[in-house]
Amino acid sequence: MTTSATSPARAGLAAVASYTIWGLSPIFYKLLGFASASEIVLHRAVWSVPTLAIFIWLARSWTQVVSVLTRPKTLGLLVLSAMLIAANWWLFIFAVNADRVLEVSLGYYINPLVNVAVGIIVFREDFGWWRAAAIALAAIGVINQILTVGTLPLIALALAGSFTIYAYIRKTIAADGRVGLFIETLVIFLPSIIALSFIETSPEGHFFDGPLQASLLILSGPMTVAPLLLFIIGARGLHFATVGLLQFIAPSLQFAVGVAYGEPFSPGHAITFGFIWAGLACFAVSMIRRRKALPA
Repeated sequence: MTTSATSPARAGLAAVASYTIWGLSPIFYKLLGFASASEIVLHRAVWSVPTLAIFIWLARSWTQVVSVLTRPKTLGLLVLSAMLIAANWWLFIFAVNADRVLEVSLGYYINPLVNVAVGIIVFREDFGWWRAAAIALAAIGVINQILTVGTLPLIALALAGSFTIYAYIRKTIAADGRVGLFIETLVIFLPSIIALSFIETSPEGHFFDGPLQASLLILSGPMTVAPLLLFIIGARGLHFATVGLLQFIAPSLQFAVGVAYGEPFSPGHAITFGFIWAGLACFAVSMIRRRKALPA
């Protein structure tokens, strides 16, 4: 049974749409290549607030916002998660603007396997041979990257690690997804506005360069919020295993974008991705087996 009144078909479409937007988002952020990663992240934070405020108003969730703001422990956790997601945003945009989308896709391929590792080590979840194989293959892929390509995929590991920690913190917070995201963006709104007031009045700013630049920077807010809201709809109406398998849409599209933009892809890179994909196949098998073991 699904966990909400959302129909499986509607939830599935929402989840696919969210991962598709995330997967193709490097194309949009490449259009913002005229600005630095810091300027783009600050605009994402600022323009996400009014976008989310509209949805909070439509959902009549302001009482939930007030309730969370009056709970110091919950608010403190959201401040921490806000800093983590801001760092994740910055790293993502830095990588896209530095023509390292393939490494971004590697990070989001690794992410579910890092989740498994954290679940086993920190939360003492069941290990299982398929999950063990998934983690081992991913580790071999990273080692191969170091030995054959000559670099440690720091961006990929940092993206996977920061988002894993963010996800586990959010998992402990008793707040609606939209409300939590709104408060997170609200937390970084004021410092972002202050920072932008300095950046946009200096030669480093690009908001006032023209209507195209301003429009693209403003659109970074809706581009941040839309996939997250679609994901919330999808997650509420689908089984966890289904969501887990659909999440591979995003890094696959990011991989395609990186290749389409002509990023270097050597045989060493191919071997790395091969091991990661093999690990994900094991992960998918473990999720399907666990799903079948659950009562209908």
